[in-house]
Amino acid sequence: MDTDALLSRLAVSLSIGLLIGLERGWRTRNEEDHLRAAGLRTFALTGLTGGITGALARQFDSGLVIGLVFLGFTAAFASYHWLEARAERNYSATSVVAGIATFLLGTLAVVGDLAAAIAGAVATVVLLALREPLHRWVASLSWNEIRSGLTLLAMTFLMLPILPNRPVDPWGTVNPYEIWLLTILIAAVSFAGYVAVRVFGDRLGVLMTAIAGGLASSTATTLTLARLARRHPESSTLLSCGVLLSGLTMIIRVAVVATALNPSLLPHLKWPLLIGGGMLAIGVGLLLLQSRGSSEQPELMITNPLELAPALKMGTLITVVMVVSHLLQQSFGNAGVLVTAAASGIADVDAISISMARLASHSIEPGLAADAILIAVAMNTLVKAMMAASVGGSRIGGRVGALSVLGLAAGMAASLYFGRP
Repeated sequence: MDTDALLSRLAVSLSIGLLIGLERGWRTRNEEDHLRAAGLRTFALTGLTGGITGALARQFDSGLVIGLVFLGFTAAFASYHWLEARAERNYSATSVVAGIATFLLGTLAVVGDLAAAIAGAVATVVLLALREPLHRWVASLSWNEIRSGLTLLAMTFLMLPILPNRPVDPWGTVNPYEIWLLTILIAAVSFAGYVAVRVFGDRLGVLMTAIAGGLASSTATTLTLARLARRHPESSTLLSCGVLLSGLTMIIRVAVVATALNPSLLPHLKWPLLIGGGMLAIGVGLLLLQSRGSSEQPELMITNPLELAPALKMGTLITVVMVVSHLLQQSFGNAGVLVTAAASGIADVDAISISMARLASHSIEPGLAADAILIAVAMNTLVKAMMAASVGGSRIGGRVGALSVLGLAAGMAASLYFGRP
């Protein structure tokens, strides 16, 4: 390594120490200088020491240099922090671990991948800076949520490698590997909404709850908001806005998931979903203006989508829809697929959208798959409008029903006007 390259890498080692030291120094900014074991300068020197150690290891072509210096540095750094911890009765090991990481990242910047060293430094600073939010997040988790997530991760990383990545049924439609991956995908999207409801639902009100609920379950969101409208009819305008916003989020979710799995569906889906969703968005805006900031904040009762049972049910439903759609198409042609889509859309749109995206890659035309997804979305939207009317009463039912029909009509008109690409 020439001198210019070495100096450049040593500068990166120093910068890594300064970056991490900035956060550590700010964290202890109110302590007296002689009471702090490590601050900005110490961490900067630690990063530079790591870089110099790496340079010496290169010079002598021996990794033993790094090992010996690392042991000496760790012993000295930990000793000073032990003295500080004993004096302050604060036994956190974070600064010690951060110091060790700074030394190693400084060394990596000289002897290894420079980009990896920089990325590691940024990740370290982010983790250190997010101490309070991370602690709050961990405290808010229940044991059932932790257990469910660990169970699903274990099943994914233990089962996925041994699942056959080929069709195992006589019709060539059921690939266990792909179905499990799709199940994890939809569970992850739903979990994002579930977490958002847990974190933001009570603080940001109906609209944030509607968006988060639309990611997790727009049907459950509709039911909850409709029940709230029954108890608080004076807030029915805002709650109607929430129902429609939840449905709009569902449409966006379906479009993203389906086209991500099979990009050939995009030309068939874009105009109906864009124009139909745009009509719903206009309705949401008008209702939001009419509501004038109602303060109602619903509590959504949405189950954890990372529970093992719902995940297995989703995987089973995807499998059933794929097989039934294939068999009905073989027996009744395209009409069989569309009937399956309509029936599936009554309860859920995820299974049919994922199944159609999968089937469109090998056994049915993308246009037919897109039509099936649109029918499922339309059926699901109508069912939620009827649910809002029956559970929430005529006020919310009338608004949601009228705007839902307008959105569906706009989407249908777009489909007929633009036709097949």
